Amino acid sequence: MSLAPPRPRLPPHTAVRAFEAAARHGSFARAAEELFVTPAAVAQQIKALETWAGGALFERHSQGIRLSAHGRRALPALSAAVDQLGLAVQALRQETQTAARRSTLQVAALPAMAQLWLSPRLSRLKAALPGVQVSVTALEQPPNFRREPFDLGLFYARGAEAAVGATGIPLARDRLVPVCSPRVRQLLDSGRPRPLDDLIDVLARCGGLHDTVWRDDWSRWLQAVRPGTTSTEADALAAGPDFSLYSLALQAALDGEGVLMGRERLVAPLLEKGRLHAPWGRPKALGDTLMLLVPAHRKGPLLAQQVQALQALVD
Repeated sequence: MSLAPPRPRLPPHTAVRAFEAAARHGSFARAAEELFVTPAAVAQQIKALETWAGGALFERHSQGIRLSAHGRRALPALSAAVDQLGLAVQALRQETQTAARRSTLQVAALPAMAQLWLSPRLSRLKAALPGVQVSVTALEQPPNFRREPFDLGLFYARGAEAAVGATGIPLARDRLVPVCSPRVRQLLDSGRPRPLDDLIDVLARCGGLHDTVWRDDWSRWLQAVRPGTTSTEADALAAGPDFSLYSLALQAALDGEGVLMGRERLVAPLLEKGRLHAPWGRPKALGDTLMLLVPAHRKGPLLAQQVQALQALVD
Protein backbone atom coordinates (compact mmCIF):
# COMPACT_ATOMS: atom_id res chain seq x y z
CA MET A 1 0.00 0.00 0.00
CA SER A 2 1.31 3.41 -0.95
CA LEU A 3 2.28 5.66 1.93
CA ALA A 4 0.94 8.66 0.03
CA PRO A 5 -2.13 7.42 -1.87
CA PRO A 6 -3.97 9.89 -4.12
CA ARG A 7 -6.83 11.60 -2.31
CA PRO A 8 -10.21 12.56 -3.72
CA ARG A 9 -10.18 16.14 -4.92
CA LEU A 10 -12.81 18.79 -4.41
CA PRO A 11 -14.21 20.40 -7.56
CA PRO A 12 -12.52 23.63 -8.70
CA HIS A 13 -13.92 26.83 -7.26
CA THR A 14 -14.66 28.11 -10.78
CA ALA A 15 -17.06 25.22 -11.35
CA VAL A 16 -18.89 25.90 -8.09
CA ARG A 17 -19.15 29.62 -8.94
CA ALA A 18 -20.48 28.81 -12.41
CA PHE A 19 -23.17 26.54 -10.98
CA GLU A 20 -24.17 28.99 -8.25
CA ALA A 21 -24.47 31.90 -10.69
CA ALA A 22 -26.39 29.90 -13.29
CA ALA A 23 -28.73 28.50 -10.66
CA ARG A 24 -29.39 31.94 -9.19
CA HIS A 25 -30.06 33.55 -12.58
CA GLY A 26 -31.73 30.53 -14.17
CA SER A 27 -29.55 31.13 -17.22
CA PHE A 28 -26.09 30.19 -18.46
CA ALA A 29 -25.93 33.43 -20.46
CA ARG A 30 -26.66 35.69 -17.49
CA ALA A 31 -24.21 33.73 -15.34
CA ALA A 32 -21.59 34.27 -18.04
CA GLU A 33 -22.22 38.03 -17.95
CA GLU A 34 -21.72 38.09 -14.19
CA LEU A 35 -18.54 36.00 -14.33
CA PHE A 36 -17.10 37.72 -17.44
CA VAL A 37 -16.80 34.47 -19.40
CA THR A 38 -18.73 32.92 -22.28
CA PRO A 39 -21.92 30.85 -21.87
CA ALA A 40 -20.00 27.91 -23.33
CA ALA A 41 -17.41 28.23 -20.55
CA VAL A 42 -20.17 28.24 -17.92
CA ALA A 43 -21.76 25.15 -19.48
CA GLN A 44 -18.37 23.40 -19.53
CA GLN A 45 -17.68 24.20 -15.87
CA ILE A 46 -21.13 22.98 -14.83
CA LYS A 47 -20.69 19.78 -16.83
CA ALA A 48 -17.40 19.18 -15.02
CA LEU A 49 -19.13 19.72 -11.66
CA GLU A 50 -21.93 17.31 -12.63
CA THR A 51 -19.33 14.70 -13.61
CA TRP A 52 -17.58 15.16 -10.27
CA ALA A 53 -20.89 14.99 -8.36
CA GLY A 54 -22.13 11.99 -10.30
CA GLY A 55 -25.50 13.47 -11.25
CA ALA A 56 -27.26 16.19 -13.20
CA LEU A 57 -27.65 19.55 -11.47
CA PHE A 58 -29.75 21.08 -14.26
CA GLU A 59 -32.48 19.83 -16.54
CA ARG A 60 -31.83 21.06 -20.07
CA HIS A 61 -34.86 21.98 -22.18
CA SER A 62 -35.33 23.73 -25.51
CA GLN A 63 -36.79 26.71 -23.59
CA GLY A 64 -33.85 26.91 -21.20
CA ILE A 65 -32.55 25.28 -18.02
CA ARG A 66 -34.14 24.30 -14.75
CA LEU A 67 -32.53 23.08 -11.55
CA SER A 68 -32.77 19.39 -10.86
CA ALA A 69 -33.82 18.16 -7.44
CA HIS A 70 -30.12 17.71 -6.56
CA GLY A 71 -29.34 21.23 -7.72
CA ARG A 72 -32.19 22.76 -5.72
CA ARG A 73 -31.01 21.10 -2.54
CA ALA A 74 -27.38 22.10 -3.09
CA LEU A 75 -27.95 25.76 -4.04
CA PRO A 76 -28.67 27.37 -0.61
CA ALA A 77 -25.55 25.95 1.05
CA LEU A 78 -23.33 26.72 -1.94
CA SER A 79 -24.62 30.30 -2.19
CA ALA A 80 -23.94 30.81 1.52
CA ALA A 81 -20.46 29.34 1.10
CA VAL A 82 -19.62 31.67 -1.82
CA ASP A 83 -20.88 34.64 0.21
CA GLN A 84 -18.79 33.60 3.19
CA LEU A 85 -15.70 33.16 1.04
CA GLY A 86 -16.23 36.65 -0.39
CA LEU A 87 -16.47 38.16 3.09
CA ALA A 88 -13.38 36.25 4.26
CA VAL A 89 -11.33 37.46 1.29
CA GLN A 90 -12.44 41.05 1.88
CA ALA A 91 -11.45 40.76 5.56
CA LEU A 92 -8.04 39.38 4.55
CA ARG A 93 -7.56 42.21 2.06
CA GLN A 94 -8.43 44.78 4.69
CA GLU A 95 -5.98 43.23 7.14
CA THR A 96 -3.09 43.18 4.69
CA GLN A 97 -3.65 46.53 2.99
CA THR A 98 -1.26 49.36 3.69
CA ALA A 99 -2.52 52.52 5.36
CA ALA A 100 -2.37 54.27 1.98
CA ARG A 101 -4.55 51.65 0.35
CA ARG A 102 -7.10 51.85 3.16
CA SER A 103 -7.45 55.56 2.42
CA THR A 104 -9.42 54.76 -0.76
CA LEU A 105 -13.22 54.83 -0.99
CA GLN A 106 -14.61 52.41 -3.58
CA VAL A 107 -18.11 53.50 -4.64
CA ALA A 108 -20.40 51.50 -6.92
CA ALA A 109 -23.02 53.68 -8.59
CA LEU A 110 -25.69 53.54 -11.24
CA PRO A 111 -24.19 55.16 -14.39
CA ALA A 112 -26.71 58.03 -14.38
CA MET A 113 -26.06 58.74 -10.70
CA ALA A 114 -22.30 58.52 -11.19
CA GLN A 115 -22.32 60.95 -14.12
CA LEU A 116 -25.09 63.37 -13.23
CA TRP A 117 -25.32 63.37 -9.44
CA LEU A 118 -22.05 62.23 -7.91
CA SER A 119 -19.52 63.55 -10.43
CA PRO A 120 -20.47 67.25 -9.96
CA ARG A 121 -20.17 66.73 -6.20
CA LEU A 122 -16.87 64.85 -6.11
CA SER A 123 -14.85 67.91 -5.13
CA ARG A 124 -17.14 68.45 -2.13
CA LEU A 125 -16.87 64.79 -1.17
CA LYS A 126 -13.07 64.89 -1.32
CA ALA A 127 -13.03 68.05 0.75
CA ALA A 128 -15.14 66.32 3.41
CA LEU A 129 -12.81 63.28 3.36
CA PRO A 130 -9.29 64.76 3.23
CA GLY A 131 -6.62 62.33 2.18
CA VAL A 132 -9.14 59.84 0.78
CA GLN A 133 -8.94 58.79 -2.86
CA VAL A 134 -12.46 58.27 -4.21
CA SER A 135 -12.91 55.64 -6.92
CA VAL A 136 -16.28 55.29 -8.70
CA THR A 137 -17.39 52.23 -10.68
CA ALA A 138 -20.54 52.52 -12.79
CA LEU A 139 -22.78 49.44 -12.62
CA GLU A 140 -26.25 48.86 -14.02
CA GLN A 141 -27.24 46.79 -10.97
CA PRO A 142 -26.15 46.96 -7.32
CA PRO A 143 -23.31 44.54 -6.58
CA ASN A 144 -23.43 41.71 -4.09
CA PHE A 145 -21.53 43.43 -1.29
CA ARG A 146 -20.66 40.10 0.32
CA ARG A 147 -18.63 39.18 -2.74
CA GLU A 148 -17.43 42.43 -4.31
CA PRO A 149 -15.07 44.83 -2.51
CA PHE A 150 -17.10 48.04 -2.71
CA ASP A 151 -17.26 50.32 0.31
CA LEU A 152 -20.57 52.01 -0.56
CA GLY A 153 -23.17 52.09 -3.31
CA LEU A 154 -25.38 54.77 -4.88
CA PHE A 155 -28.50 53.52 -6.65
CA TYR A 156 -32.16 54.30 -7.07
CA ALA A 157 -34.69 52.19 -5.22
CA ARG A 158 -38.44 52.01 -4.98
CA GLY A 159 -39.78 51.36 -1.52
CA ALA A 160 -37.50 49.36 0.77
CA GLU A 161 -35.39 47.76 -1.97
CA ALA A 162 -31.77 47.10 -1.05
CA ALA A 163 -28.84 45.15 -2.46
CA VAL A 164 -27.61 41.74 -1.34
CA GLY A 165 -25.42 42.10 1.72
CA ALA A 166 -26.22 45.78 2.25
CA THR A 167 -28.60 48.05 4.11
CA GLY A 168 -30.12 51.09 2.44
CA ILE A 169 -30.03 54.65 3.75
CA PRO A 170 -32.42 56.98 1.86
CA LEU A 171 -30.66 60.13 0.67
CA ALA A 172 -33.47 61.94 -1.12
CA ARG A 173 -36.80 61.31 -2.79
CA ASP A 174 -36.92 62.09 -6.47
CA ARG A 175 -39.71 63.23 -8.78
CA LEU A 176 -40.48 62.63 -12.43
CA VAL A 177 -41.12 65.57 -14.72
CA PRO A 178 -41.06 65.84 -18.55
CA VAL A 179 -38.30 68.09 -19.87
CA CYS A 180 -37.27 69.39 -23.28
CA SER A 181 -34.72 71.65 -24.94
CA PRO A 182 -35.34 75.34 -25.73
CA ARG A 183 -35.75 74.29 -29.39
CA VAL A 184 -38.67 72.02 -28.54
CA ARG A 185 -39.98 74.62 -26.10
CA GLN A 186 -40.32 77.03 -29.02
CA LEU A 187 -42.99 74.76 -30.51
CA LEU A 188 -45.27 75.86 -27.67
CA ASP A 189 -47.06 79.13 -27.11
CA SER A 190 -45.53 81.43 -24.51
CA GLY A 191 -46.54 81.06 -20.90
CA ARG A 192 -46.05 78.43 -18.21
CA PRO A 193 -47.12 75.92 -17.22
CA ARG A 194 -48.56 74.48 -20.41
CA PRO A 195 -51.62 72.21 -20.42
CA LEU A 196 -51.16 68.47 -20.70
CA ASP A 197 -52.74 68.46 -24.16
CA ASP A 198 -49.78 70.52 -25.41
CA LEU A 199 -47.44 67.78 -24.21
CA ILE A 200 -49.45 65.13 -26.04
CA ASP A 201 -49.22 67.21 -29.23
CA VAL A 202 -45.45 67.63 -28.84
CA LEU A 203 -45.00 63.91 -28.17
CA ALA A 204 -46.91 63.18 -31.39
CA ARG A 205 -44.43 65.35 -33.29
CA CYS A 206 -41.15 64.67 -31.48
CA GLY A 207 -41.66 61.49 -29.47
CA GLY A 208 -40.73 60.53 -25.94
CA LEU A 209 -37.15 59.62 -25.11
CA HIS A 210 -36.49 56.49 -23.04
CA ASP A 211 -33.57 54.76 -21.40
CA THR A 212 -33.71 51.02 -20.94
CA VAL A 213 -33.24 51.05 -17.16
CA TRP A 214 -36.17 53.42 -16.54
CA ARG A 215 -38.26 52.33 -19.51
CA ASP A 216 -41.51 52.61 -17.52
CA ASP A 217 -41.03 56.20 -16.27
CA TRP A 218 -43.23 57.67 -19.00
CA SER A 219 -45.98 55.16 -18.35
CA ARG A 220 -45.89 55.72 -14.59
CA TRP A 221 -45.99 59.51 -14.92
CA LEU A 222 -48.75 59.57 -17.54
CA GLN A 223 -50.89 57.19 -15.51
CA ALA A 224 -50.39 59.45 -12.46
CA VAL A 225 -51.39 62.67 -14.24
CA ARG A 226 -54.05 61.15 -16.51
CA PRO A 227 -56.09 58.75 -14.33
CA GLY A 228 -57.52 55.92 -16.38
CA THR A 229 -54.61 55.80 -18.82
CA THR A 230 -53.48 52.22 -19.40
CA SER A 231 -49.86 51.16 -19.78
CA THR A 232 -50.48 50.38 -23.45
CA GLU A 233 -51.96 53.84 -24.06
CA ALA A 234 -49.11 55.52 -22.18
CA ASP A 235 -46.51 53.63 -24.21
CA ALA A 236 -48.24 54.68 -27.42
CA LEU A 237 -48.42 58.34 -26.36
CA ALA A 238 -44.72 58.49 -25.46
CA ALA A 239 -43.41 56.26 -28.24
CA GLY A 240 -39.84 57.11 -29.12
CA PRO A 241 -36.27 55.81 -29.28
CA ASP A 242 -34.62 53.78 -26.52
CA PHE A 243 -31.12 54.47 -25.21
CA SER A 244 -28.96 52.10 -23.21
CA LEU A 245 -27.83 54.92 -20.90
CA TYR A 246 -29.83 57.73 -19.32
CA SER A 247 -27.05 60.16 -20.22
CA LEU A 248 -27.55 59.33 -23.92
CA ALA A 249 -31.29 59.96 -23.66
CA LEU A 250 -30.53 63.21 -21.83
CA GLN A 251 -28.15 64.31 -24.58
CA ALA A 252 -30.84 63.57 -27.17
CA ALA A 253 -33.21 65.81 -25.21
CA LEU A 254 -30.59 68.58 -25.10
CA ASP A 255 -30.19 68.22 -28.87
CA GLY A 256 -33.94 68.75 -29.34
CA GLU A 257 -34.65 65.18 -30.46
CA GLY A 258 -37.69 64.74 -28.21
CA VAL A 259 -39.09 65.03 -24.70
CA LEU A 260 -37.39 63.19 -21.84
CA MET A 261 -39.06 62.02 -18.66
CA GLY A 262 -36.60 63.68 -16.33
CA ARG A 263 -35.44 62.52 -12.95
CA GLU A 264 -35.60 65.88 -11.17
CA ARG A 265 -32.49 65.29 -9.02
CA LEU A 266 -30.45 64.51 -12.14
CA VAL A 267 -31.68 67.25 -14.48
CA ALA A 268 -32.00 70.10 -11.93
CA PRO A 269 -28.68 71.79 -12.89
CA LEU A 270 -29.71 71.82 -16.56
CA LEU A 271 -33.09 73.31 -15.67
CA GLU A 272 -31.39 76.00 -13.59
CA LYS A 273 -29.07 76.91 -16.48
CA GLY A 274 -31.93 77.02 -18.98
CA ARG A 275 -30.52 74.22 -21.11
CA LEU A 276 -33.68 72.25 -20.37
CA HIS A 277 -37.23 73.39 -19.67
CA ALA A 278 -40.17 71.80 -17.85
CA PRO A 279 -43.02 73.77 -19.45
CA TRP A 280 -45.69 71.26 -18.43
CA GLY A 281 -44.76 71.19 -14.76
CA ARG A 282 -46.54 68.41 -12.86
CA PRO A 283 -43.52 66.81 -11.10
CA LYS A 284 -44.64 63.57 -9.49
CA ALA A 285 -43.05 61.70 -6.58
CA LEU A 286 -43.71 58.05 -7.41
CA GLY A 287 -41.56 56.29 -4.83
CA ASP A 288 -38.15 56.66 -6.47
CA THR A 289 -35.43 57.32 -3.90
CA LEU A 290 -31.72 57.99 -4.16
CA MET A 291 -30.33 55.32 -1.89
CA LEU A 292 -26.95 54.98 -0.19
CA LEU A 293 -26.11 51.28 0.12
CA VAL A 294 -23.88 50.28 3.03
CA PRO A 295 -22.33 46.79 3.22
CA ALA A 296 -23.75 45.01 6.24
CA HIS A 297 -20.29 43.83 7.33
CA ARG A 298 -18.82 47.36 7.49
CA LYS A 299 -18.70 49.02 10.93
CA GLY A 300 -16.81 51.72 12.78
CA PRO A 301 -16.08 55.45 12.80
CA LEU A 302 -14.59 55.52 9.28
CA LEU A 303 -17.87 54.21 7.86
CA ALA A 304 -19.84 56.79 9.82
CA GLN A 305 -17.61 59.58 8.48
CA GLN A 306 -18.06 58.39 4.89
CA VAL A 307 -21.83 58.04 5.23
CA GLN A 308 -22.12 61.53 6.73
CA ALA A 309 -20.01 62.98 3.90
CA LEU A 310 -22.31 61.52 1.26
CA GLN A 311 -25.46 62.55 3.12
CA ALA A 312 -24.13 66.12 3.20
CA LEU A 313 -24.03 66.16 -0.62
CA VAL A 314 -27.82 66.21 -0.88
CA ASP A 315 -28.88 69.72 -1.85
